[in-house]
Amino acid sequence: MGVYLLLVVGATTTLTDAASACAAWPACGDGLTVPTTTAGLIAVGHRITALVVGLLVLLSAALAWRSETTRRVRAGLLVALLLFPVQVGLGAVVATGGADSLLAGVTVSTIHLGVGMAIFGGTLAALAWHLERETGDPDESPVDAPEPDLPPADSHDPTIPTEPIARAKATAYAYFRLTKPRLMWLLCLVASAAMALAGGSSGLSPQVVLATLGGGVLSIGASGTFNHVLERDIDRRMSRTSDRPLATDLVPVRNAIAFGVVLALGSLALFASINWLAALLGLTAIVFYSVVYTLLLKPNTVQNTVVGGAAGALPALIGWVAVTGEIGLGGLALATVIFLWTPAHFYNLALAYKDDYERGGFPMMPVVRGETVTRKHILWYLGATLVAAGVLATHADLGLLYVGAGIVFGAVFLWAVVRLHYEQTESAAFRAFHASNAYLGAVLLAVVVDTLAI
Repeated sequence: MGVYLLLVVGATTTLTDAASACAAWPACGDGLTVPTTTAGLIAVGHRITALVVGLLVLLSAALAWRSETTRRVRAGLLVALLLFPVQVGLGAVVATGGADSLLAGVTVSTIHLGVGMAIFGGTLAALAWHLERETGDPDESPVDAPEPDLPPADSHDPTIPTEPIARAKATAYAYFRLTKPRLMWLLCLVASAAMALAGGSSGLSPQVVLATLGGGVLSIGASGTFNHVLERDIDRRMSRTSDRPLATDLVPVRNAIAFGVVLALGSLALFASINWLAALLGLTAIVFYSVVYTLLLKPNTVQNTVVGGAAGALPALIGWVAVTGEIGLGGLALATVIFLWTPAHFYNLALAYKDDYERGGFPMMPVVRGETVTRKHILWYLGATLVAAGVLATHADLGLLYVGAGIVFGAVFLWAVVRLHYEQTESAAFRAFHASNAYLGAVLLAVVVDTLAI
């Protein structure tokens, strides 16, 4: 996380006055002067932090060589250690020559960012391989996708209220649950962050914001409803999902389909009131989650979570398109963060419900590749998410709040994942799952606040 701190703060300060506020090395003025401005203090603080982190990388490499660790762990730390002086030198060039100075036709700041990513990658790889050796099961091997092993459908006998008022309340709540409301707040926050990035404090109209968020809520509700309809038979026989609305027969299938269609039409109408590209992306999101993910990916491939992450990334494109009318780099960058975050987030849930997914015949990562591989992939995708979020930090409107949220909550997420490797319990998996939610929520809120300068 120290290397990541350097990566993100360096990327941010390069695009602000802090990069030129201290145009000397190692300090300001004649190279030894203590700065007096905030930007100068940030720049010098970044350099002091680089010194501390460099010593920690050196210490980690020394400990790796003294211990009985694997060659892969040593190699990852060696890459980080050898590149660190290069990174420091590039930082000096950026400070004294400017971020736009060229080296072999490429700006030094770009090379500086790339080397920082390589150092982060080396330390992350060393951590992943170390944890795999320390906590993994060497006898674990891939298996074929399981056949469903569920109780017969007629064994499910849900209790339905018979008293009229209680039945009405239960039915109303069942329709509410069909929309998967727990997904709404996060995906609407994704769209909000995309709109903030696209429009800033002066480019957003209340009409666009309300129509986009309203359309998003309805499209998520429609997708969730169709997902309930298509999985109702399996839901009845899996312990995790046996209380869902269609599994308990509180909502007839015909009514649920009609409900989903009404939500979908309302969503597309709201998106179309903004522009047709937003409506097309909204329709894509509904179809992708309801049909492509639910029917094609989830029951047939171990990569269902990875490819299915596109469904969660689409709100970022919708939010951007709603403001600009076109797909832009900012929306794509945010969508990439969401896409990479999804496996790091959902694999924790897959670990917690491994047995249930296995009984259902779903080829989830822990079921067919094993828990050791799944935990390693969580760490890989977490690292990729952090790098993508660091690239997003280069957006001119993002500042220290975004950087701080990414560092603090990223560290909490990483801590939870490391604890998951050692504890290997359902509670540890849920802890990492909630930490992933907290990380993304904090980062997205920071994007909104930083961009709109609330």
